[in-house]
Amino acid sequence: MRHCFADAYAKINIYLDVLGKRPDGYHELSMIMQSVSLRDVIAARRDTGVSGIRVCTNLEYLPSDDRNIAYKAANAFFEKSDIKNPDVLISIEKKIPVAAGLAGGSADAAAALKALNTLYQTNYSIRELSEIGGSVGADVPFCVYGGTMLAGGIGEKLISLPALPDCFILLVKPNFGMSTSRVFKSLDIDKTDRHGDINAAVDAIKRESLKDICSNMFNLLEQVVIREKPEIQKIKTRLDSSGALGSLMSGSGSTVFGVFDDEKTARKAFNTFKRVYRDTYLTRPISGDVSLPCTNI
Repeated sequence: MRHCFADAYAKINIYLDVLGKRPDGYHELSMIMQSVSLRDVIAARRDTGVSGIRVCTNLEYLPSDDRNIAYKAANAFFEKSDIKNPDVLISIEKKIPVAAGLAGGSADAAAALKALNTLYQTNYSIRELSEIGGSVGADVPFCVYGGTMLAGGIGEKLISLPALPDCFILLVKPNFGMSTSRVFKSLDIDKTDRHGDINAAVDAIKRESLKDICSNMFNLLEQVVIREKPEIQKIKTRLDSSGALGSLMSGSGSTVFGVFDDEKTARKAFNTFKRVYRDTYLTRPISGDVSLPCTNI
């Protein structure tokens, strides 16, 4: 086997609350994360002309050295596998916008792990791949599993939830990105008294009530980002007025998403936003399916 392809699906945060700051400097989180159909494509190829790990992407400004999280994941994979002198080229076809709160880099890392697991026939379980991924990024374990997940800790403690009811999720990224570390540094958790209800959000998912899911969506980081970037609120308001059952900023931003239960309404909103924002995507929820991690050639 010389080639392997794997899909790297974007994620959104249906729920994101910050419970406090940990002794290690990170924040304790309570989240519900959901995979959506916007994806990058990862190709891993064994090549005797390659020495070590090489990464290439279709975006010139993305790093292709050890700063790239897919590179870091590959390095962790080979260390775990005790594979010496790997000869692999990892190609990343980016579709997920960067600095967007969609875990594009983490998704690439997760897909790279799946591809390498098949390519080198190491037969690691999904749990083992998740543990490798957790060493390079907090969102990587979720991206390994995919689907609908309740997440705690810094994102590494995962509990599977029932699949989100089928719907249309419109992603709108304004013409700026956000730095996750900067957003968290701007958050004064001691002065924050507004928190969501995670139990109500989980219960709505278990009842498969899309309306109640949207009513209980929450992101504590919204208030931080909106103070600096009021355009986030403008997009939310326009999504709601366009027929979305609910809207929310994903992660630390800058993408805002709206949930629609009607395809015609969703496509009309897509056409409206696409004229203003280049990075506008109409997606659907993706269920976690680890039975076919990647396609081989």
